[in-house]
Amino acid sequence: MEAFVSALLNGVLLGLAYGLAAIGLNLIWGVMKVINLSHGAFIALGMFASYFLFHSFGLSPFVSVILVLALGLVVGMVAYFIALHRVISAPELSTLLSTYSLSLIIIGVGTFVFTTNPRAIDVGLGSLHVLGTYIPAAKVLTGVYSLIFTVLLYIFLYKTWTGKAIRAVSMNRVAAEFMGVNTTFILSLSFGIGIALAMVAGALIASVFPFTILSGGVYELKSFVICVLGGLGSPLGALVGGLVLGLLENVLTLKMSVGYVPFIEFLILVVILLVKPSGLLGKE
Repeated sequence: MEAFVSALLNGVLLGLAYGLAAIGLNLIWGVMKVINLSHGAFIALGMFASYFLFHSFGLSPFVSVILVLALGLVVGMVAYFIALHRVISAPELSTLLSTYSLSLIIIGVGTFVFTTNPRAIDVGLGSLHVLGTYIPAAKVLTGVYSLIFTVLLYIFLYKTWTGKAIRAVSMNRVAAEFMGVNTTFILSLSFGIGIALAMVAGALIASVFPFTILSGGVYELKSFVICVLGGLGSPLGALVGGLVLGLLENVLTLKMSVGYVPFIEFLILVVILLVKPSGLLGKE
């Protein structure tokens, strides 16, 4: 029973971080209809940004995450104008190739600068005793921070004028332009927020697991599974999908080898696509 409770708690906390990463991917798709293949590269960039701030300035990942968020927003907006602005209205293949090229550049430069040697951030926070089991404090804070950023995003999207403009552009870009919305700025801001959330998720995950510049690819695949599971274009669906995936990973490993978990995850993905293509919380 103790092992099961530990698996549930770890699954929820890890699932929240997965959900945060997927929300960034989902937001970009929901607003821009762009499949961002540079998502994993930016997650890895967030990991190394947190690592650099920790080892160079002694900033805990749970403090420097604000700086990573700001950096991600700026980098994302700049990346939009470099990679997407000219092809945003082109066929989907153009934006797909553009974001893939961006990913290759980041990974290529990152491999040259950081190599592919594993890195880790030892925050040394100890463990917390929760419901009869011990959970690493870093993992608890990762889940809590992920939930906080998700709530802040919800408040931003639904309680501010800029958030309403983002939702208007996602519904009808042309109509939003007629209503005086600067769609170029909104699109760049949406991409920036999506990238910022990806980098924040990477920074939080780096406080729990070792990583390399190539680690983002694993979390990118998980994010795609989560988005399809929860529903493309639904931030809440991404959070739910992340929780489902996190619980599956931790509970299934109690009875089976870790190597079978990806197979089960992608099997569920196929089933969802066959039974409910819109996802658990997506619109039909």
